[in-house]
Amino acid sequence: MFLDMGPLKLHYEISGEGKPLILLHGNGEDMTIFDEALPLLEKHFMVYRIDTRCHGESTKMKEIHYSLLAEDLYAFIKLLKIEKPVIFGFSDGGITALIMEIKHPGTASHLIVSGANTKPSALKLWFRISAWNAYQRTRDKLINLMLSEPHIRKRELESIKIPVLVTAGEKDLVKRSDTEFIASSIPDSKLMIIPSEHHESYIVHSDKIARIIIEETNERERV
Repeated sequence: MFLDMGPLKLHYEISGEGKPLILLHGNGEDMTIFDEALPLLEKHFMVYRIDTRCHGESTKMKEIHYSLLAEDLYAFIKLLKIEKPVIFGFSDGGITALIMEIKHPGTASHLIVSGANTKPSALKLWFRISAWNAYQRTRDKLINLMLSEPHIRKRELESIKIPVLVTAGEKDLVKRSDTEFIASSIPDSKLMIIPSEHHESYIVHSDKIARIIIEETNERERV
């Protein structure tokens, strides 16, 4: 399905029944990274999967910034009249979810943010060098996005009032200090560092993340 948002045609799919859950993929990916998690999630949620702008089957727009991705997400929620969704965001998707909630407080019921960073320098040096070399070859605007954004400040994180679970792999490409900074700055947050996992290993084409989402949502609803 496609949601007509003017020049942007946003590709999305809906499946399952229950509380609304929005899944946001990372940079250079699309909604299919959640294929393995979907069967389990559909038993508990009405799942909305999105190809963000410039990804998958959505329109390849001229510009991409995290602020635009956040506004796309907010518009998607409002146009489809989704009430207080759980939002899971991986990597760039996590950044998008945080910025959306900063700009539009209380839109989500809670966030689960995995492998997000607050600034480009929070990515480990080896990854930034690799990304920079790739950008020199390709001039890919998606790579440039990672190298130039985001710039999320502590006081912005402190403004988030909904519950947030912040996760990262033990061997993540995001510096541990930045993951801890995100979690410590958000008032109602929890930090989960997952042993032996990398940036994407427990998320991309894995059902491990489904279990984390289900357990976290069940725990939040019991409170």
